[in-house]
Amino acid sequence: MIDTLLFPLEWFVALVMVGFHNGLSKIGMNPTSGWTWAFSVVGLVIVLRVLLIPLFVKQIKTSRRMQLIQPEIQAIQKKYKGKKDAESRQKMTEETMELYKRTGTNPFSSCMPILLQAPFFFALFRVLNNLGKIGDGRHKSIGLMTHAAARQAEQSTLFGAKLSDTFLGSHSLAAKVLTMGLIVLMSATMFITQRQLMQKNMPAAALDNPMAKQQKIIMYVMPLFFFVTGPNFPIGVLIYWLTTNLWTMGQQFYVIRRMPAPGSAAEKALEERRRAKGKPMPGAAVSLDKAAAVAAAEAPAEGEDAAKPKVSGQRVQPKKGKRRPTPSTGQPTDVSSNGTSGGSTTAVSTSGDTKITTTTAKNVAPPRAKTKRKR
Repeated sequence: MIDTLLFPLEWFVALVMVGFHNGLSKIGMNPTSGWTWAFSVVGLVIVLRVLLIPLFVKQIKTSRRMQLIQPEIQAIQKKYKGKKDAESRQKMTEETMELYKRTGTNPFSSCMPILLQAPFFFALFRVLNNLGKIGDGRHKSIGLMTHAAARQAEQSTLFGAKLSDTFLGSHSLAAKVLTMGLIVLMSATMFITQRQLMQKNMPAAALDNPMAKQQKIIMYVMPLFFFVTGPNFPIGVLIYWLTTNLWTMGQQFYVIRRMPAPGSAAEKALEERRRAKGKPMPGAAVSLDKAAAVAAAEAPAEGEDAAKPKVSGQRVQPKKGKRRPTPSTGQPTDVSSNGTSGGSTTAVSTSGDTKITTTTAKNVAPPRAKTKRKR
């Protein structure tokens, strides 16, 4: 069952290794040298990590969301603190999952790159562990890893040790020294990566949450794990492991420097660097001085304002022809519209200069003369 599941991965591992080996041989490296095969393992790591870059980007986004929703998670945990009954635990789980769903957070997606690398890791282990058997014909060839290629890889040495040698399974002192050196380097790179993550890329408020505690446990447990399990793995697998750790460390350094977590020490350092270069933080507001300068540039000059006529929102009335002024007796005359048909008001004012505004009425009826009634 395991052989059937891992065979496609073993075929892919053999394809990449032999492909890199042939390419390095064509550019001048010795095809029988252990360095050529060691760099082939490094090439395998590069191919796998490049393919996993989309998942790594998703992992970063998930980590950011997890850090941002930690206060809400802690509030839910505080709400059900001390409640051990099954109903309360169920409600706490439901509220937490609802929070994950609402924020689009998957706490398990951060583990995907590691989980996807694990099958290739074991496939490489099986290929290197079977080099001797493939070379002498006791095991069938795996893709491009033919009997001749496996024999050449098995006989090549790196610092006097074969890629298939293990610390516990080899009597060679060179193999034991090289194995321990690789294990120490693997442990150091893992420790530095985790320490860099916790010290520089975690907000101060997040250092007491469960996620930070898990990272701290990993920082101290993984080096011990390497020391316990490392002696059982071939040197080629340890080279793969060390190269993966170096890639992760460099990748983490890039993320911390360019895309730090909000509220972390790395974000403050990035702000200081950008401020020293006169660059605002991405998404930051424009400074007041710059905003004032932009407003001043967009505002029209005073001369231009004076030269331009002011536009009123009222409709311009059409000009009418001149009307003959109504004789004035020195008092304003107000003629009502009583007895008129379609008439309007006429007002005449005389004070100093005479200003007459008049609108003549149409069909004005003459006033009736008053008659004295006879008894």
